[in-house]
Amino acid sequence: MLILAIDTSTKSASIALLRDSDILSEIFVNLDVNHSVVLLPALDHLLRLSRIEPDEIDLFACTIGPGSFTGLRVGASTIKGLALATGRPIAGVSTLEALAFNITGSEISVCPMLDAKKDQVYTALYRTGRDYTLEKIESERVTDVRGFLQCIDEKVIFVGDGSVKYAGLISDMLPGKSYFASGCHQHVRAAVVGLLGKKKYSEGDVLDSVTFAPVYLRASEAEMKRFSR
Repeated sequence: MLILAIDTSTKSASIALLRDSDILSEIFVNLDVNHSVVLLPALDHLLRLSRIEPDEIDLFACTIGPGSFTGLRVGASTIKGLALATGRPIAGVSTLEALAFNITGSEISVCPMLDAKKDQVYTALYRTGRDYTLEKIESERVTDVRGFLQCIDEKVIFVGDGSVKYAGLISDMLPGKSYFASGCHQHVRAAVVGLLGKKKYSEGDVLDSVTFAPVYLRASEAEMKRFSR
């Protein structure tokens, strides 16, 4: 099975091609530029380099949120176009799960944390289960950083740009219980999205190529301003 996976949910963007569980090629960009500028050229280059045509892809996978509103829309529209043009299915992957998967195998719980601005983060809590799969032990949410940390009473390894931004606060509130992922693990990788997407597909968990929408966890600035009128 050939899998094309993309991630545009944060400041970084990546795209990967997998054959079953083998990573054939991957492009990762962390230049803080608009994903609409990066994604299609990267896709074209990756397919040319791999000598693969779009209609040879068996499954598309993408992160569906939470994360950047604009980034998620770019990713969703791109993957929808590819799926509709080829008739292939789409598997949607949680951004937080993909981020936590970077630390799978950890003996302590993993907390992916994305900066949501306004002193808030998108977060959840996972632990490694059987066969190095992830088990969610705290649901995904957008929450106040301090309030979330006050509910943690165990050793946790933190990963993601939110954990980098609030590293000092985390260390102060969880002395001796907080650990942080290395720099190379702090970003979502499309190859991981592909692996998780393959698992979802095997379980029959696929998206409607026409109607699916990203999972934002909160309203956009425009929506909040409209509702407040």
